[in-house]
Amino acid sequence: MSTPPAAPAAPQSGPGAPALVAPPDAGVDTHCPYCALQCGMTLRPGSGGPEVVERPAFPVNRGALCGKGRTSAEVLSSAVRLTGPLVRGADGELVPAGWEEALDRVAAGLLRVRAAHGRDAVGVFGGGGLTNEKAYALGKFARVVLRTSQIDYNGRFCMSSAAVAHQRAFGLDRGLPFPLADIGATGCVILVGSNLADTMPPALRYFAELKRNGGTLIVVDPRRTRTAEQADLHLQPRPGTDLALALGLLHLVVAEGRVDADFVAARTTGWERTLPGVMAHWPELVERITGVPVPRLRRAVALFCDAPESMVLTARGPEQQAKGTDTVSAWINLCLATGRAGRPLSGYSCLTGQGNGQGGREHGQKADQLPGYRKLDDPAARAHVAAVWGVDPDDLPGPGPSAYELLDALGRDVRALLLMGSNPVVSAPRARHVAQRIAALDFLAVCDVVLSETAALADVVLPVTQWAEETGTTTNLEGRVILRRKAVDPPPGVRTDLEVLGALAERLGHDKGFPADPEEVFDELRRASAGGPADYSGISYARIAAEDGVFWPCPRDAAERTPDGAPAGTPRLFLDRFATPDGRARFTPVQHRPAAEEPTPDFPYYLTTGRVLSQYQSGAQTRRVRELNEAAPGPFVQLHPRLADRLGVADGEPLAVTSRRGRAVAPARVSPAIRPDTVFMPFHWPGEGSANTLTNPALDPASRMPEFKVCAVRVEKA
Repeated sequence: MSTPPAAPAAPQSGPGAPALVAPPDAGVDTHCPYCALQCGMTLRPGSGGPEVVERPAFPVNRGALCGKGRTSAEVLSSAVRLTGPLVRGADGELVPAGWEEALDRVAAGLLRVRAAHGRDAVGVFGGGGLTNEKAYALGKFARVVLRTSQIDYNGRFCMSSAAVAHQRAFGLDRGLPFPLADIGATGCVILVGSNLADTMPPALRYFAELKRNGGTLIVVDPRRTRTAEQADLHLQPRPGTDLALALGLLHLVVAEGRVDADFVAARTTGWERTLPGVMAHWPELVERITGVPVPRLRRAVALFCDAPESMVLTARGPEQQAKGTDTVSAWINLCLATGRAGRPLSGYSCLTGQGNGQGGREHGQKADQLPGYRKLDDPAARAHVAAVWGVDPDDLPGPGPSAYELLDALGRDVRALLLMGSNPVVSAPRARHVAQRIAALDFLAVCDVVLSETAALADVVLPVTQWAEETGTTTNLEGRVILRRKAVDPPPGVRTDLEVLGALAERLGHDKGFPADPEEVFDELRRASAGGPADYSGISYARIAAEDGVFWPCPRDAAERTPDGAPAGTPRLFLDRFATPDGRARFTPVQHRPAAEEPTPDFPYYLTTGRVLSQYQSGAQTRRVRELNEAAPGPFVQLHPRLADRLGVADGEPLAVTSRRGRAVAPARVSPAIRPDTVFMPFHWPGEGSANTLTNPALDPASRMPEFKVCAVRVEKA
């Protein structure tokens, strides 16, 4: 295997810059390729290629763009991306090849492993950046062509814990049950484990609007981030104690007589079973567990309950834990007990991270789900989808393992892998181990835009189109289905993922059912989702374009019932009833428990991980943009001045962080914005400073989410 190459940076203009697919003076309205805001933007002709400009009419970002979105056209240049297939040569190096040879090799590799080891020896790993059409086609390809149960995607690492908690409480999982604009009109928001100033900067305008309207913002985060600096109250708990914090706040709600008894009686079930666990977490105990003083707990309850309407928004902080599902359930319980759910301008919601993390699991990439958010083990769901696909329901495989479990099985139970739009060598927990498992495969094929660290290990690399080179839909964090329009032609040696799947399906004996036209795929997706929880049957490309997106669920027979001026589909959920059989929300009894790893004398500090403003996810694309690299050139270790003094390390000096899984070295960044018992590392980089070398793959028992956000480490001068 060759060494993964360094990511080059390239200017926006110059050789390789693509031409716009539009009249010379026109632009193409489309959407940013990065986070789940899916900000609206316009690509217009520039002197050296397409340029990103604001699109004020789109209601989510209202024209605002972060640096990543503003520079996103740079990755379209052929100077920084793959422009032809690569295959592993006799000398072990990747060499250029033609498409027919590359596709023949992929088909032969998959067939060879399946013949020798069975269908489930072939795995599929997808990505939260794939469009709905590609996610749908990939799930169908795995289950109809390969007939394997071994499929999952990196969205498992995004909001899977919140998804399970949503299902428990509300009977339906959609990231936000209301539009983002509602945030600015509520009275108080508790934002748990999210640094929006770095991860979704355009969303901050809603929190600024909240404060201008007299509302308050409470931020829960072990670090005093740029987002926390804007809060009216910052609660700074120890990593891994968010569950205790939520229980402590709800204890005070009960003790102070702030429970909305009428709402609890009329619209919920399970409160009496939940109450004993809540009362076991009295304020002084919660202070000892979390490190948050009791007066600050009391102030948080007062701000939240005294506001006429209020919300709790969670993100990866509380969710990426081995108890993430229970932690989210505890925050939902707080909303239910105070009547802050199922009414306008109040509620619990989750801030989805990846661009299409929502749609990616709704339509078939997740190990246990079929299109329309149907359960794979539900006979009625299997029958419906099988009829659309023209197969026998009994021929569909059952649920498979979760993302980390699938990666951990590579080279053993799973001997061949088709990977599309993901870079687990950098993004997976215990990343060095995952790289070793990938290297142990009999066969690996990767479809990607760039030669990522994972693609560099492949036997075959297939170059595919990216956001502005293809048309397709994504579903943003509000549940708004939007349309990315093709704006430029891809390089001649590049094909779409849909074309790749169709060509592979044909080679594997399925010459029908995998069209390359995304609108044709979307129309089939609509039929497959009809009647399911995520019903897209009333959504069309034309309607999305006319209405700036359509909120699901949008059944076909309800498609034309939207009043004039109202957002299309279902922008606000649960106002009349929850999506449970009896229409009531369900409390979930939960108890705090320690993190999978707590500090010990050998590993005395907490490590928590996250993102920085100028990079995105594994950095496979953003590390190829010069401006973003200049702003965030590499990893670092943030630590408190008291810890720095104890270690004798100065700002900028190399610092070694060691966990039970590995060691990473990066420059120290000394800051009072972090707890003295905690260090922070961003996870966008491979190599010596890879934060995910250290992270713990301990899994949440319900969501199978790894514990990215907390593990025990040793810190010392390198």
